[in-house]
Amino acid sequence: MRLVALFVTVSLAFGFFAGAAVADQNDPRLDELFQKLHDAESVDESVPIQTAIWGLWTQSGSDTVDLLMERGVGAMQQREFDMALTMFNSIVEIKPDFAEGWNKRATLFYLMGRHEDSLKDIDRVVKLEPRHFGALSGAGLVNMALKRPENALKAFRRALDANPHMPSTETRAKMLERFIQGRKI
Repeated sequence: MRLVALFVTVSLAFGFFAGAAVADQNDPRLDELFQKLHDAESVDESVPIQTAIWGLWTQSGSDTVDLLMERGVGAMQQREFDMALTMFNSIVEIKPDFAEGWNKRATLFYLMGRHEDSLKDIDRVVKLEPRHFGALSGAGLVNMALKRPENALKAFRRALDANPHMPSTETRAKMLERFIQGRKI
């Protein structure tokens, strides 16, 4: 069960789930869901709450954006990065206030090795949704790739403040804390 929860958490951090309907990072139900997330006593208990949060985050309210998102995520999963970039660029042009469009493009930039571009998009996500634990965790990964351990640790801590049920993020944060402390000795 823990392996399943870890897989879901990691998958959620990269935001590979797309949805449809009318909601987004401004949905009023998110406040209650985040409270439940913080009240959850285990990763297993938190998984359906995280899934519900992602479900709201991925709802653009636009059939066009939803179709672009579906195609972009599919292309990204198939490592067809140019096609995915075209889809995600269109999303952020059509709906620049939709945080998940920026998050998906940030993930793609990370996968493409375009780390600074990824961080720019993550900044945009976090301005639109400061609790976006997926983007914050992604910022940690990007900063690790850029060999910026202090920045990575800050990002992982912010992600854990938003969602305390991310075992891989917690593990990375503890590893970085030990690494940074070791450098100071």
